[in-house]
This record gives sequence, C-alpha cells and structure tokens, in this order.
Amino acid sequence: MRCQSCSVYTLKEICSKPFCEKGLSKTVIPKPARYSPEDNYAAYRRKAKEVQLKAKGWL
Repeated sequence: MRCQSCSVYTLKEICSKPFCEKGLSKTVIPKPARYSPEDNYAAYRRKAKEVQLKAKGWL
C-alpha cells in the first residue's frame, strides 16, 4: 500500500510517518497485482477478503 500524500510504501492502512499530515493519511493500493497462472498469493488474498467480509457482516 502507498500513502496518498507522501508516497511512502507501507503495509499499514494509515501512514505512520510523522511528516505526513500528522500521520493520519490513508494508504491505497497503487495498482492491481500482475496476473500469473502460477499465482502464489491467491490463497492469502482470498483469506483476507473473507476476513474483511466477515468483519462487515456480509458473510
């Protein structure tokens, strides 16, 4: 994920850099992952999506 205001890459949902708008800037995924038939991370993405949907009460 990348911070919208300071362009620093991080794994957090909110940028924690002190120089970045008081550390409250949201991060975004800059672009989708490249497609590969040998997708090594598909299971992780599906699990993360499942957890996200359960948290919202949609599953």
